[in-house]
Amino acid sequence: MEYRTLGSTGTIVSAQCLGAMTFGNESDEATAHEQLDRFVERGGNFVDTADVYTRGRSEEIVGHWLAARPDRRDQIVVATKGRFPMGDGPNDAGLSRTHLGRALDASLRRLGVDVIDLYQAHAWDPLTPIEETLGFFADAVRAGKIRYAGVSNFVGWQLQKAALLADDAAPIVTLQPQYNLLVRDIELEIVDVCRNEGIGILPWSPLAGGWLTGKYARDEVPSGASRLGENPDRGMEAYGPRNAQERTWRVIDAVGSIAEGRGVSMSQVALAWVADRPAVTSVILGARTIAQLDDNLGAADLHLSPEETALLNEASAPQVSDYPYGPPGIDQRAREL
Repeated sequence: MEYRTLGSTGTIVSAQCLGAMTFGNESDEATAHEQLDRFVERGGNFVDTADVYTRGRSEEIVGHWLAARPDRRDQIVVATKGRFPMGDGPNDAGLSRTHLGRALDASLRRLGVDVIDLYQAHAWDPLTPIEETLGFFADAVRAGKIRYAGVSNFVGWQLQKAALLADDAAPIVTLQPQYNLLVRDIELEIVDVCRNEGIGILPWSPLAGGWLTGKYARDEVPSGASRLGENPDRGMEAYGPRNAQERTWRVIDAVGSIAEGRGVSMSQVALAWVADRPAVTSVILGARTIAQLDDNLGAADLHLSPEETALLNEASAPQVSDYPYGPPGIDQRAREL
């Protein structure tokens, strides 16, 4: 397992992060604890959850695991998130001091910890001034309830605004976006914000809901336990309009070709690609079973050659209009001596 700094901080985390979204849902408590044990045995030290995952059950399962292994707490970097509804009241959601104050205290109780290493705004809240949220983060750091603050699912202008307005006590150190070979749109602006501001990227859905594992065939509607299978009517449209589907198969074919040549799984190739992208700190794994986790962990020390990376980059290049993100728009912003 490789290790990297958490954004621009001095805290060290594994380059793979165990995501706990399946805990209490697809993975029962015994399976989740087995996954946590396996992850740590393989060198992982970074675990990410959220209060909304299985309505708090995911946090409870992680908390029970930590309580049964008290020697592990100081070795594990625990991340969680707040923002989405945890009740039916008008203040049971959002990024206000009212909601986040209650949500943070509830997460601390469920996790059974005194401090959360990384507390993240799960998404932008248009009803709450970002200054209020950032002030809450700073106060929570000073109170010893959280160590670092991060955000998830922010777009470029939201992330830049948060980074510029954040208190020195709680700068924004990480961003959790969807990022994989089929979804590269964050490269148009968001990656540059992260690089300029020292914000570490924590990609979620690095396997694109299972598409990059090779489990789907052409013209096949997804079914079963996957994010796409939960909404099979959408099929491939989950990754773009019909005219973008040929790109999807180009990417899958390229991943499959490299995997065959390397003698590794397609999942490992896709995970290795995203792990080595600029500004990426740690890739969030979302395994449902030990077998899936073992396969994903096989990518921990895998690095693609420049030729392999170039092949994947070309096959997966985002489809954009000429302006402002295509070559003519880029040329207008360019300047050389």
